[in-house]
Amino acid sequence: MGGKELPEGWVEVSLDRVAQWGSGGTPSRKKLEYYNGNIPWIKTGDLGEKYIKHSSEFITEDAIKNSSAKMFSKGSVALAMYGATIGKTSILDIDATTNQACAVGKPNKAISSEFLYYLLRNEKDNFIAKAKGGAQPNISQTVIKNHNIFLPSIHEQNKIVSLINRNIAQVEQIQNSLNAIPKILEKFRQSVLADAVSGKLTGKEKEVAKLDFVSLGSIIIDSKNGISKRNSDEGTETTVLRLANFKDSKRVYGIERKIKLTEKEIEKYQVRNDDILIVRVNGSVSLAGKFILYKDKGTVEAFCDHFIKIQIDSEKIIPKYLLYIANQGVGRDYLVNSLSTSAGQNTINQKSIRNLLLKIPPLSEQTEIVRRVEELFAFADQIEERVAQAQSRVNHLTQSILNQAFTGKLTEQWRADNPELITGENSATTLLASIESERKTAKTSKNKTNKKA
Repeated sequence: MGGKELPEGWVEVSLDRVAQWGSGGTPSRKKLEYYNGNIPWIKTGDLGEKYIKHSSEFITEDAIKNSSAKMFSKGSVALAMYGATIGKTSILDIDATTNQACAVGKPNKAISSEFLYYLLRNEKDNFIAKAKGGAQPNISQTVIKNHNIFLPSIHEQNKIVSLINRNIAQVEQIQNSLNAIPKILEKFRQSVLADAVSGKLTGKEKEVAKLDFVSLGSIIIDSKNGISKRNSDEGTETTVLRLANFKDSKRVYGIERKIKLTEKEIEKYQVRNDDILIVRVNGSVSLAGKFILYKDKGTVEAFCDHFIKIQIDSEKIIPKYLLYIANQGVGRDYLVNSLSTSAGQNTINQKSIRNLLLKIPPLSEQTEIVRRVEELFAFADQIEERVAQAQSRVNHLTQSILNQAFTGKLTEQWRADNPELITGENSATTLLASIESERKTAKTSKNKTNKKA
């Protein structure tokens, strides 16, 4: 951090001067008696929340005695040193041990636990930049101890923490409000689809109620499972569609997988405009049995055996209208209940699909329903896009608040109004000098005791 202009009353120091640092260890996993004790054992995966009140694992006294694991007192601040979690930070709200991937700093009287916590959060990118290693980058305690920070007086620290807490609470309130909107929009879409297939959306509820149920099989012209082979040495390079090529039933481009197919295979497995692909097998119940409408972009494409393809009679039903029935409400419930499960995979067959019952209003009514649904969905999509943009801006607010705090800008007016709390005996420099003096006195006393012994 050297080279930057310090705010009035601030001092540049290393983290070693404001906290006593240590790390833990992992007791032997071969010794079952070391685990399931009553001593909290914190790992980097437990870090992230401001305060850690619970640990995911517990160890025993013997585990501490026979490993490098050690106790850290409540109020200490833990920092992840390894891998993808580097920089994750939490305050220990309990006395606890940690594994070796956590550096733990016990603040001295020059710094408060909350101030150190927020400061370390703000320094996360700097720690990542200092990380060394390949697949598992890491920082050491030496790097942490030698890392320089800007330190204000303890009074200004308390003011900074108070302002950060207040501002972040407001940010979190906004985030919670924004995060609730996508769920509201999803319920809105489901409500629109329910009204669409019942006739309520177009005011034709009574007419739809009088319609007889027909089976999907009665309007299917052709259906088949996809191609199972994964490679070939002969034929033409052809894209074979997988579930990865779709997200939320919409086509994703750029991750196509191609294999060589013969002309006969292309003819049999080619997907054409307005064909419907149904997820035949998947580990997720929410995906298995889903209907996807295929739109031709002028490229010859086939489909793999994770799909069933159906071609429907477009003179009886509009493909998009069928999707409204199959992917929501009663139709979706039927398809989910038709799934068979084995070895963690959920599967649906062509017979079950053909037995799906539905009511089919006239094509003119279906056309109007599709138009209104698309209009309402477009409105919902616009809101969702704006919410996503707002979320992105709000997500950057916390870091902006921290940057303002640790460059002194957040408390600029406070310093002007309270000069006596950042100078003289209240200054950070005076407090650090006092701590250094106490350290030297304690060290001298310890040396004398050792000599006498």
